Amino acid sequence: MDETEFWEIVDSTREAAEGDPEDHAELLVDRLLQADPDAVLDFARHFESRYHRAYRWDLWGAAWVLLGGASDDAFDYFRCWLIGQGREVFEGALHEPDSLADLLGDFDEEIDGDGEELGYAADEAYEELTGAVAPDLGIPAGPAEPEGTPFDFENTAELERLYPKLSERFGSSGA
Repeated sequence: MDETEFWEIVDSTREAAEGDPEDHAELLVDRLLQADPDAVLDFARHFESRYHRAYRWDLWGAAWVLLGGASDDAFDYFRCWLIGQGREVFEGALHEPDSLADLLGDFDEEIDGDGEELGYAADEAYEELTGAVAPDLGIPAGPAEPEGTPFDFENTAELERLYPKLSERFGSSGA
């Protein structure tokens, strides 16, 4: 599976789910069940590598503004959700996290921003296909600490300075 196919699967299942992250995860599992186990592992490698790429302080700050706070777990689930938003949103957010204010359409604080189930979709599909737990993906482990320079998420003035568009649209304390 190449990168284009990975993003096509993400996009088509998100569109079919009409943006609902839980439905998206279910449809993603269903779609992966149509593939062979090796393709599912390829999908998992693509997902995991993007998940690691998004482990950055600047993106965590954007998630903090967007979600009104983001614990370690909440940021993990946010990164899964961000991948689920597709290539344009994902790459745009990595390039400039504040651009999420422009890249995101409607944002429902009750369901958006949490893609925990998306992170398990490939594992679930692999296990259903093979009856076994997915093997090690053979890719480097993610960084121990987020990339970039840490800063105080509780500093509203700093958040507003770093994320002016997100702060204006979602308020520095979240949606």
